Amino acid sequence: MHVPDGFINAPVSVAAGVVAAGAVAVSLRGARRELDERTAPLAGLVAAFIFAVQMLNFPVAAGTSGHLLGGALAAILVGPYTGVLCIAVVLLMQGILFADGGLTALGVNITVMGVVTVIVAYALFRGLTGILPRTRRSATVSAFVAALVSVPAAACAFTLIYWIGGTTDIPIGKVLTAMVGVHVLIGIGEAVITALTVGAVIAVRPDLVHAARGLAAPLKLRVDGELIDAPSAAPSPSAAPSDALSPSDALSPSGVLSPSGSATPAAARSTRKVWATGLVTALVLAGFVSFYASASPDGLEKVAADKGIDKKAEEHAASDSPLADYGVRDVTDARISGGLAGVIGVSATVVVGSGVFWAVRRRRNESSDTPAAAARRTGENA
Repeated sequence: MHVPDGFINAPVSVAAGVVAAGAVAVSLRGARRELDERTAPLAGLVAAFIFAVQMLNFPVAAGTSGHLLGGALAAILVGPYTGVLCIAVVLLMQGILFADGGLTALGVNITVMGVVTVIVAYALFRGLTGILPRTRRSATVSAFVAALVSVPAAACAFTLIYWIGGTTDIPIGKVLTAMVGVHVLIGIGEAVITALTVGAVIAVRPDLVHAARGLAAPLKLRVDGELIDAPSAAPSPSAAPSDALSPSDALSPSGVLSPSGSATPAAARSTRKVWATGLVTALVLAGFVSFYASASPDGLEKVAADKGIDKKAEEHAASDSPLADYGVRDVTDARISGGLAGVIGVSATVVVGSGVFWAVRRRRNESSDTPAAAARRTGENA
């Protein structure tokens, strides 16, 4: 759903840019509270993974394809504020390096693909996990529903923006019907990818799923046959239902249990294995699997061509980029060209994203060391 230059007029594009800039500014501040020693290194990886999966267009209807938007996945894994920043980094890299998504439409794309999807998905996920049983299965189902709804919500947001500032005179009802119709189908693919990814992370490292923290039952320890409160521990796996959130599934940020049953602070558990596995997966998806992605136009491109929205589309300002259209210039073999472009994109995104989130995390540490912050901590501990 990358909006190109020329679809939306200049005044509305500027207004959307202001909204997007405001959202990014708020997110930079809010991300300080979300990023910690475990999640800060992974936020850049989430952005790179989303970049990679967005290269995998999947067929959804005759002559139409779709791809992951990623807002739901980012919000659930690393939090809503950090999630907006992840999508903003991905869109910026795609626009500058690969001529994907107009530069004048960057504000529109961040607002539609980042802000709207993150808000809708995160609100739905938290709402559903608040009323459903506290199990891994329920968390995965909640992720599926949240992602599914977020995509047509983004389609509605684009339609609204187009209604206000579209450069062609097309009946808005037809645009809305076409956009929502195809993006409901795309939403199913988004939901499957999001649910599988969230479920996989919950299965191995639930403490790293931001939106699922706090879903576990109160943590207990059995001492001399009696259960006592233990904020940094959880009951043994044998004492918990198979689908319940148990020691290995403990979602509380206060702590988790090691396989031996002893309490292990969550912050002490290394994320290196998760980071390495995620990065290798992203590189394989972008560098190899992307060659088999559908070549059909995505939902917005198809609707634009069918309804005439693209009559005033403009050439991308970065169309002469050596990586334009996800290929490396002067590399004639399509498989190698696309694979190299994917690897470069994932690498660039993880570097830029990690740099952004490291800076945000460092800013949080500096803020926590101020005299005012120290005074507040002293008062709280008094």
